[in-house]
Amino acid sequence: MAGPGDYVVIAKITTVYGVKGWVKVHSFTDPLENFLNHSRCFYRRDKEWKALEIVTSQRHGKGIVAQLAGVDDRDAAREFCGVELAIANDALPSLEEGEYYWHQLIGLKVYTHQGGMQLLGEVSDLMETGANDVLVVKACQGSIDKQQRLVPYLPGQFVERIDLQAGEMLVDWDPAF
Repeated sequence: MAGPGDYVVIAKITTVYGVKGWVKVHSFTDPLENFLNHSRCFYRRDKEWKALEIVTSQRHGKGIVAQLAGVDDRDAAREFCGVELAIANDALPSLEEGEYYWHQLIGLKVYTHQGGMQLLGEVSDLMETGANDVLVVKACQGSIDKQQRLVPYLPGQFVERIDLQAGEMLVDWDPAF
């Protein structure tokens, strides 16, 4: 089976739904309905990815409910509570030039050229704020200090270059912030 970096977590099973083995799913996709496009997912048990077929899934209130293949009652469904659901990287839709999935940005080293080329840290997370997404840049080996920084993810304004192959991002950001 594929390696650990070959999957992207897109949802998490939160609890059981009803008595016939359905589960509630919290989708991490945007919009959350994108989860409904996937009938084959993977879940991790004992550090190993295993295939999981979703018989049917549908929008329910503010979330999603799903029926899993071979899961016919509430007790069997309970075994999947808390499990993260992933898809293979190659199942993700292609993006336009200059567009990136969040998981591609996590772990990139973030450099600024203000005051000479300096390593600010690495992207540890991204946050939605409404106006724009924000990069959470945490200190790492070789960074200029131990400070965490929040850098607006605005390509062309603060984010100047992203090089996935090199694992680097160049930002126009004052290290004092």
